Amino acid sequence: MGEPALSEALIAQWSDRRWRLENLYYIQDKHGNVVLFKLNEAQRKLLDEMHYLNIILKARQMGFSTFILLLALDCCLFNSNFAAGLVADTKTNAQKLLARIKFAYERLPAEIRRNVALKSDNTVQVEFDNGSGVEVGVSLRSGTFNFLHVSEYGKICAKAPDKAKEVKSGTLNTLAPRQLCFIESTAEGRAGDFYDKTQTARAVLDAGRALGDLDYRFHFFAWWQDPTYMLDEAVLITVEDDAYFESLRKEHGITLTYGQKWWYAAKKVEQGDDMWKEFPSTPDEAFKAAREGAYFGKEMRALRLLKRIGNFPFVPKIAVNTFWDFGQGDNQTIWLHQSVAGEDRFVGYFEDSGMGLGHYFNWLEKWAAQRGAVWGVHYAPHDVDHRRHTATSGKAETIKTMAADLGYRFVTVERSPNKQNSIQAVRSKLPGCCFDEAGTAPGIVHLENYSRDWDDKLGVWRGHPRHDEHSHGADGFMTFTDGYKPQKPKTDDAWKFKTRKVA
Repeated sequence: MGEPALSEALIAQWSDRRWRLENLYYIQDKHGNVVLFKLNEAQRKLLDEMHYLNIILKARQMGFSTFILLLALDCCLFNSNFAAGLVADTKTNAQKLLARIKFAYERLPAEIRRNVALKSDNTVQVEFDNGSGVEVGVSLRSGTFNFLHVSEYGKICAKAPDKAKEVKSGTLNTLAPRQLCFIESTAEGRAGDFYDKTQTARAVLDAGRALGDLDYRFHFFAWWQDPTYMLDEAVLITVEDDAYFESLRKEHGITLTYGQKWWYAAKKVEQGDDMWKEFPSTPDEAFKAAREGAYFGKEMRALRLLKRIGNFPFVPKIAVNTFWDFGQGDNQTIWLHQSVAGEDRFVGYFEDSGMGLGHYFNWLEKWAAQRGAVWGVHYAPHDVDHRRHTATSGKAETIKTMAADLGYRFVTVERSPNKQNSIQAVRSKLPGCCFDEAGTAPGIVHLENYSRDWDDKLGVWRGHPRHDEHSHGADGFMTFTDGYKPQKPKTDDAWKFKTRKVA
């Protein structure tokens, strides 16, 4: 005798996705207990507001991965020939995502498992007999998917740029048109594809423009939106904490309860510098935190807290020094600097590639003409003395010689033979620096994201820098820390100042 047919009432219940999500699937909660999944407020909001393409910037432990995994499983069970792909930062983490899918499937009602049975099951894929399946990996290039979940994309971009490039050019291009994609992560510095995608999606949302099929819907979920992030007993709230909470109220309209303030103050003691990243209050705050593995992340964060990154424009009548880096392929960077009342202020930054020296000098001349600036000293690393063939004469000339012919005289800065010494010099001098954010924004990003290389096999940060798009900006700044010597006033001028009479 065959299995009894499903009742019409049961079929009607199962046709409602929201009902299925809250009544069919069991998960392990934060304490390891097996419980029936129920949508929390953040998950419910995501379900209500999701678009085809979704990018999620979030605080920690808000349950988005769990919700997205169950949604992927639900789509596979209730749609034939539905392909879901899950991507994580490591192979082990990808397999853990698949294990959570299997955990939920094994605890489904028997009627569902009989009607949609497992056809095959291994560490990277499950297939059902309705033609649907779930595949996991660190990237997915082959096939076409109806559903993609990229977990902790910010970390992938920060630790493994090559993997991030593969996800961007490979995995995301496997998604069929008008299908579901979820990219979710905590923030990891103001660089990389996750940062770029969130900024683009935020701009669309802020403009109020209707989303197209290829636009990502931006979702942000702050720590204070999770009702579990609160304490019942009072903890010490510092003056700094109080000022922070007040700024949230005044600048963002975020009013916190005492319980939320107590929780935040206690968590901040534990998390330290990672609080902005792991438990952000606003989207902008999330990206202010130091990128993991960044050499100067803490120092740049401290400068922001001290308001030393902000409005520090060019000061007339004070000489402007320049600090250069010449990279391979004619990549060049220039930092513009003034010494103002004993402070090292950086008022401009320029970078380009594949252009001759004249291009950079033309930019400097326009910059100076617009402000009435006077040049001080031009500093360049040792390769300014290397000979290069010129297109005009065909002779081998040094950059210093070619620059002198154009009216710019360079002072050569000898690099430290040990890169770590130069890195330490930057760390020691950054606290005395100020940055005009409008004038040096790309350079600031480079300093914030100049980082160690990541060893994917060992799962550790290597002891040397990664060579990437941030290297030349950081190297240009090292020209300053390795070679700058403040100009002392001339003896005669100092004597005149000391002895002149006051009228």
